[in-house]
Amino acid sequence: MRSRLLLFLALLHSLSTLYAQSSPDSTHLPALTISGAADVYYRYDLARNTANNLTSFTHSQDQFNLGMAEIKVEHKTARVDMVADLGIGPREREFAYTDKGIAQAIKQLYLSYSPAQWVKLTAGTWATHLCYESPDASANRNYSMSYLFSNDPFSHTGVKADLTSGKNGFMIGISNPSDYRTIPQGGHDNKNIIAQYSYCPSDNLKLYFNYVGGRDIDNNRSHQYDLVLTARTSKLFSLGFNGTANRSSLATEKYTTSRCWWGSALYLNLDPKPWLGLTLRTEYFNDKEGVKLPAPANVTATTLSANFKCDGFTLIPEFRVDQANSPNFLHTNGSPAHTAASFLLAAVYAF
Repeated sequence: MRSRLLLFLALLHSLSTLYAQSSPDSTHLPALTISGAADVYYRYDLARNTANNLTSFTHSQDQFNLGMAEIKVEHKTARVDMVADLGIGPREREFAYTDKGIAQAIKQLYLSYSPAQWVKLTAGTWATHLCYESPDASANRNYSMSYLFSNDPFSHTGVKADLTSGKNGFMIGISNPSDYRTIPQGGHDNKNIIAQYSYCPSDNLKLYFNYVGGRDIDNNRSHQYDLVLTARTSKLFSLGFNGTANRSSLATEKYTTSRCWWGSALYLNLDPKPWLGLTLRTEYFNDKEGVKLPAPANVTATTLSANFKCDGFTLIPEFRVDQANSPNFLHTNGSPAHTAASFLLAAVYAF
C-alpha cells in the first residue's frame, strides 16, 4: 500500500512537471499543483470531562488524537479550474458528517469556468464562505474552533457565480441545504440561496458580507447573516473579526415561532518573530433560546494560542477558558458548572 501511494505521488509530480513545460501560460499559471497537510493534537480538560468541549474537532480528554490528513490537487488552464480536496481522519468525518463511507473523504470537489476575466462559474461542493475560521487546521492560528464556526454551515453543494468589479466582489448561488451533498431518503429536496459581497481596498484590509437562507431537509426555515473583517496594521500586528446571526423557525410549529442565536469573535494576532506568532481569540456566543447549546445560555470563550513555526511545521500550545451564565459544563464529579478550562498541544504540517 505504501509503495502504491509513493508511486501515485511520483506520477502526479511527473505530470505536474510535464504540464508546466508544455503549457503556453506556464510562466504565469501552473497547470497542476499539489498541496497537503496533517495535524495531531493532545487535549486535557481541567475538570477531566469530555462533555466540556462544545465546539468542533477536539472531542477528547487526556488523549493523543489524530486530526486530519489531507491532499489537494488543483488543475488550471486559462479558463478552467478543477479542485479535488480530500481528507481522512476524525476532523474530516465530523466536517462531512452527513456523508457515509468513502464520500466522507471529499472535503471539496468542484469545477470552475471563467468565460471572462471578471466572472467565474463554479459547480460542485466547497467549504462555506461564512466565518473567519477554516476547516483546515493549517489555515487557523487557533487549533480549537469557535462557537460561530461550529454552528455555521460547513459546506455547500450547488452552483455559484463570482463577479469582480475593481475592489468589489459579488457571489450568488443556489445550493442543497447546508452540509448535504445528497439528500437522504425521506428528506425534503429544498434549495438554499447563498450570497457574498466583498470589498478589498488592499491586501491589508478585507471585508465580507455573507448570507445563507432557505429550508433544510426537514422543511425548517433559516436565514443567516455573517460579517468577516481582516486587517493588518503592521508586520507585527493584525486582527480579524467575525459576527453572525441566525434566525430559524420550525415546520412542526407551522413557522409561528422564530428562534435566534448570534455571536461575535475578535482575533488579535501578534508576530514578533518569523518563527513565532501569538493569537488571542475572544468570543461571545448568545444562545439564550437554547437552539445550539445543551441549555440556554450566553457563553464567553477566551483562547490564547502560540504558533512556533519551522518551514511547514507549526507547534501550537493553547489554553482556553469558556464561561456561561447558566451551567453548560461539568465539574470533575459530574455536577453542573458554569466554567470549563482546557489545555491543548497540536502539531500541524503543511506543504
